[in-house]
Amino acid sequence: MQSVKRRFFAMRNGVIADTLRRAGSPFHVIFGLNLPQIVDISREVPEEQRATLAEALWHNSTTRESMLLAPMLMQPENITESRAEELLREAPCAETTDVLCHRLLRHCAFALRLAQKLCGDSDEKVRYGALRLMFNIVAKAPEEAAEMAQAELQRSCPYTKPVAAALAEEADFLLSEEN
Repeated sequence: MQSVKRRFFAMRNGVIADTLRRAGSPFHVIFGLNLPQIVDISREVPEEQRATLAEALWHNSTTRESMLLAPMLMQPENITESRAEELLREAPCAETTDVLCHRLLRHCAFALRLAQKLCGDSDEKVRYGALRLMFNIVAKAPEEAAEMAQAELQRSCPYTKPVAAALAEEADFLLSEEN
């Protein structure tokens, strides 16, 4: 963990960190790394340390880069459906949810089932996660994606509306290509 934190510190970018703070990022500690830098750090972590380090980083919820790196170290085959739901519920912001869905959850065998289960949740952040997860697997299930997107658009939720509209558009495109 200390080695990773030293890498964060060495690569810090004050301009990005300040921009994220002004934009309302929920994290207390922001080093300002961009995603390619975090991906590079993830590649340097030895395989035998990944699982333990990923959990420690995820629980370091005050640091932006820790929460973004954690899903990159987790192995999809080691994630249960209940743990995946827990991770989505714990994600503090859209950026973390996006990385979690793209880097980890879309590779889980239960991704579609999880997205469908969570699309009706009362928490808008969880529904956002369900939509982002669905967006990552839309090519595999365009009909289900279209249904989810339309149901969410009916809610008129400002937080989820942009991703629901984009998902609906993508699903409609894929469905039109099939015909």
